[in-house]
Amino acid sequence: MSTTNQTGRAIVLGGSIGGLLVARVLSESYATVTVFDRDDLPAEAADRKGVPQSEHSHGLLARGRQILEELFPGLTADLTAYGAVPVDIQRDCLWINDGHRIPRVASGLAGLCVSRRALEAYVRDRVRALPNVEIRDRCEAVGLLAEGGAVTGARVLPRGGREERHDAELVVDATGRGNRGPTWLAELGYQPPAEERVDPRTVYVSRDYRRAPGDTDFAAVISSPSPAAPYGGVAISAEGDRWMVTLLGVGPDHAPPVDSEGYLAFAGRLPAPELHALLSRAEPLGPPKRMRLPTSQRRRYERLARLPEGFIAVADALCSFNPAYGQGMTVAAAEAVVLRDCLRRGRRDLPRRFFAAAAKVVDVPWDMAVGADLRHPAVVGPRSGRTRFLNGYVTRLHAAAARHPVVGRRFLSVANLMTPPSGLFAPAIVARVLWSGRPTTPAPDRRQLVPQVEELVAR
Repeated sequence: MSTTNQTGRAIVLGGSIGGLLVARVLSESYATVTVFDRDDLPAEAADRKGVPQSEHSHGLLARGRQILEELFPGLTADLTAYGAVPVDIQRDCLWINDGHRIPRVASGLAGLCVSRRALEAYVRDRVRALPNVEIRDRCEAVGLLAEGGAVTGARVLPRGGREERHDAELVVDATGRGNRGPTWLAELGYQPPAEERVDPRTVYVSRDYRRAPGDTDFAAVISSPSPAAPYGGVAISAEGDRWMVTLLGVGPDHAPPVDSEGYLAFAGRLPAPELHALLSRAEPLGPPKRMRLPTSQRRRYERLARLPEGFIAVADALCSFNPAYGQGMTVAAAEAVVLRDCLRRGRRDLPRRFFAAAAKVVDVPWDMAVGADLRHPAVVGPRSGRTRFLNGYVTRLHAAAARHPVVGRRFLSVANLMTPPSGLFAPAIVARVLWSGRPTTPAPDRRQLVPQVEELVAR
């Protein structure tokens, strides 16, 4: 069955990137879609209270750019005209993992360097222009309405006003990390979903710098932390001729300083002298800004025995990632596509079908991010044999990628959610990893490696 006619009403609670993308998808199936957000939504590109991470560096992975271009044709060209920088993710960016550099060659992985505030403002304008979508700001979601085993609407409190009750066939929780979806379901007599948490114990310090066009032959620098050197840094070119720079440290003793001299000295510790040189000569556009990264959290709605019809959760309300890996916006986009595909098959049993399909989308970036976090002794969390094996293999893969551009391209394709993780275990990749990867930490036993690789590929 295909839902081709726009009927009924949908409500989206939360007007950030995830909520806006869902509203765009819902506009194809519902007669009216209303987005509620508690913030004052700015008319132009600007940081806002409800997105405290907006002023820090963001990444739009290749898969995210691909989906957004599909949902909003012309997005890349429009944002490029505004000052965003389109890139080949391998050729135009410096990638340094465990001190190993990925060779810069053309990969066909198309990315876009743009600030969070500019991207969100553009998407919000495109969604607001849809004839059957309304965006209301200064309205806080306070609960759900339900009847007969289904969520039938939401309770919303306008700032300075009285509580409103809005009926709907579908309510989407896109209220972010601090959402109350599980509490709202518990108030209706439903079991809240099980949660998985990992505290990355990471501190960000970000600062913008003036970017002189042509000053460098790269558009971004990504130097990742490792257990041997638990600090990293990112510089991303952005609109307004700016560099958005974020330095980070993992563990209580590795937070970047917030004073100018200390900030520059911290950059000098990274295995990316280009980043230190850039900060040494570029003009700062403001003071460094500090942020302690919140706990990564995944809610397992797909495992609930009872689910009400008419309610789903998306983006950070479903799974909030360590933002150091730049996955959040891309995963939110992928979830919106999952929802669209589920709706095209009808609305019957929509929450269960959506949560099951979304879990498969979340599995890959969650395993990658949590696995990378758990490489660091300071990060608390369960370390299974599978996690230890994968981390040992990826350590060798980083070393092999420095010698073989094809290995680097495959790693970036998986990290950008364009290729499934099994691609890292293709015979040609495994051969290069086994023979060229010089691990900086103990390597997995080769006698055990082949059967474990075969098992992972089968999965």
